[in-house]
Parts: sequence; C-alpha cells; structure tokens
Amino acid sequence: MARRTKEEAQHTRETILMAALDTFCEKGYSRTTFDEIAKKINLTKGAVYWHFKNKPDIIKALIIEAFERNEKAINSKISEIKTLEDLQQYFTFAAEIVQNTPIFRKFLFFVMYQMEWSEGLFNTLNISGPVNQIMTYHHELITKVLHHCHQAGTIRTDIDLDIAAEMLHSMWEGTLYRAVSQNYTGDFMNQTKQSFQILTNSLKIKKDN
Repeated sequence: MARRTKEEAQHTRETILMAALDTFCEKGYSRTTFDEIAKKINLTKGAVYWHFKNKPDIIKALIIEAFERNEKAINSKISEIKTLEDLQQYFTFAAEIVQNTPIFRKFLFFVMYQMEWSEGLFNTLNISGPVNQIMTYHHELITKVLHHCHQAGTIRTDIDLDIAAEMLHSMWEGTLYRAVSQNYTGDFMNQTKQSFQILTNSLKIKKDN
C-alpha cells in the first residue's frame, strides 16, 4: 500500500506540473494562481501546496525534471563525451529530443518566449544550486571537451578555447531558440548536426595529405 501511495503522489505531482505548464502558457506566469492550476485537474489548492510551496518552486521543478529526463535519454545513447565527435553526437541527440517531443518543445517555448523573467525570480531560482548548474551545463560540457581535446593534441594550438566554447555554445543556444519558435519549419536535428560538424572541423588539426 505504501508503494502505491508513493506512486500516486508522484503521479499527482507530475499532473500538477503539466497543468501548471498549460496554465502558464495560456494566461502567463504572473497571472496564474494556484487555484487555477488546482481547478484544471480537479484538485484543491491545498493539494497543490502540499507538493509545491509557490510558483517559483513549480518553475524550478519543471526545469530540473525536464533536464534530468533529457540527460537520461541522451546518456542511454552515448556513454561518454570526450571528443569533438562525441560532442556533435550529444547535441544531435539533444536536438532529436526537442524535435520529436511536443511537450518538451512546449516547455522550451514557454521559458524562452513567454516567461516573464525578472531579476528577483531569476535569483530565487538560482539560490538552490541545481537550476544554476543546469543553466551552465552545456557551456561547461563544451569547455571540458575542448580542454580534453587540447590535451590530447587533436585540435589546433592557436585556438582560444574560451572563445571556441562560447562560439559553439552560442550556436546551439541560437539554433535552439529558433527551433522552438512557432514559425520554425526546418529540420532542427540535421541543422544541429551539420552546424557542429562545420564548426568542430574548423578546430581540428589538419592532417597532411
């Protein structure tokens, strides 16, 4: 019975998160109340408060769970990320998830285009640590791989690694931003693969023919 109760609580939590995302998208973050989220799924406001203490807590949970779910899916396909080829494969998988998962694309559209970000909310989300780590994860991953490749002698020695990391990360962020827009009609996965291939090839040491 205890196991069933735990599973039911987890299901309720996930249902609240999806209802909150739907309501945020419909009305906006600032205009959404716990009452509206609760009514959407026939719960009491107290039931929502039992799982989440406030709206920033919901946003934080949406970000963390989306990240953890996606990383688990990517890690099931690629075990380690050390080379430029690994990096290209990682972001291609990430793009595939965005392209083929409507609910995740909806979440990204909300946080990128609809969310009323403020300095106070941003600081609240970053105090706890995990959200800040998520927001810097991709840049740190790219930087780590570039330093590994530099030590392995597989990329050019005249490359400024910080600038190269910023270039690759900016390309990913910019392409992702366009891909989740409502008027995007391209092949995000293929565009990501080709973009990383072009940029990472420019970093490699050219072999003599």
